[in-house]
Amino acid sequence: MTDLTFTVEPGGALHGCLRVPGDKSISHRAIMFGALAEGTTAVTGFLEGEDCLATLRAFRAMGVRIDGPDQGHVTVHGVGLRGLRGLAGSLDMGNSGTSMRLMSGLLAGQVFDTVLSGDASLNRRPMRRVTEPLALMGARIEATESGTAPLRIRGGQRLTGIDYVLPVASAQVKSCLLLAGLYAAGVTRITEPAPTRDHTERLLEGFGYPLVREGGRTVAITGGGKLTGTTIDVPADISSAAFFLVGASIAPGSDLLLEHVGINPTRTGVLDILRLMGADIEMLNPRLAGGEPVADLRVRHAPLYGIHVPEALVPLAIDEFPALFIAAACAEGETVLTGAEELRVKESDRIQVMADGLTALGIAAGPTTDGIVIRGGALSGGMVDSHGDHRIAMSFAMAALRSRDPLSIRDCANVNTSFPDFVALAHAAGLDLAAREMA
Repeated sequence: MTDLTFTVEPGGALHGCLRVPGDKSISHRAIMFGALAEGTTAVTGFLEGEDCLATLRAFRAMGVRIDGPDQGHVTVHGVGLRGLRGLAGSLDMGNSGTSMRLMSGLLAGQVFDTVLSGDASLNRRPMRRVTEPLALMGARIEATESGTAPLRIRGGQRLTGIDYVLPVASAQVKSCLLLAGLYAAGVTRITEPAPTRDHTERLLEGFGYPLVREGGRTVAITGGGKLTGTTIDVPADISSAAFFLVGASIAPGSDLLLEHVGINPTRTGVLDILRLMGADIEMLNPRLAGGEPVADLRVRHAPLYGIHVPEALVPLAIDEFPALFIAAACAEGETVLTGAEELRVKESDRIQVMADGLTALGIAAGPTTDGIVIRGGALSGGMVDSHGDHRIAMSFAMAALRSRDPLSIRDCANVNTSFPDFVALAHAAGLDLAAREMA
């Protein structure tokens, strides 16, 4: 069995102008809503990573004609809310938690049975957070004894709208229930304890589906409407830009322009946190693309300082914390994160895996139940294990910009789930990175 290992030489700086791949969250949803719409949906900027391709393949398997992807262009020929077809086998969601959780809600309203499965990592991730509220709506979903996939979703159930308060801020759970709400009788009303990304709400409105926002943290839809095909321009993913924002911030002499980055206010926690740490990030040419705010981000090296991360920003940066932990390791003083227990149930336990990796590189990193305490210092270099988590692999690659010795990162194949051109793009920007298959 081979293992894809990143090897990064120490030092260097990031320069130039680059555009990272399209937003993963929006790419998933563009395919889903396009498939359920009436008419054709044209998508540009689609992320051709393994996670989004798993969503695309699932809808093809259920009878939806999808042309592409071809350099980010995808055309989805919608079949309407009731036009999906059942299939004999299971739908493989690969490593994509977004695909599995959102598809659970969508498939709960179909007339046919479905089985959702994934790779070993996905099949360990918690699914009760979606199966339990879906059951309150009338769905029948069977999971393992530990509440994980594979999920057996029984078709032909009568769904009824519910008024549900999310116990944990989660855009995936919110979106799952809104998708089920498309098929439910009456109103489905979701209230979240803190704001999370609102791509689902924006896209529902973009596809012409009525939606009511109540008081900032509640959203409601009424079942029985329809989606109408549209045009979607997917902005560059701020989660992918985060690695370069951190890399340019920590590497002396860096000056980098990231183009057409999505700056949806429910996703910009990484910018706010880095600026609180002292980062020099300038937002240029703000504009709208397909209903989503975008801008070009110029980032230059600046001294960073440890902070206590405001808990209000945690849901707005939940996917970017592995990269932010690298910034904290290079900052002067101590960075404290609390209220981030969600990080323990991502593609890996991101708190523990990052703490282990930072400790191996000579940084004092103490994990807590819901966060971490990192004291900035000198990175030594050496070997770390990403545990198959794409965001951890890319974060540690950027750490080499400040390491004393070369840095090797094991188990990096899953970088292709979200950023298939990472090695080439990072190398072009100035990171001395190579990917090798090791026995």
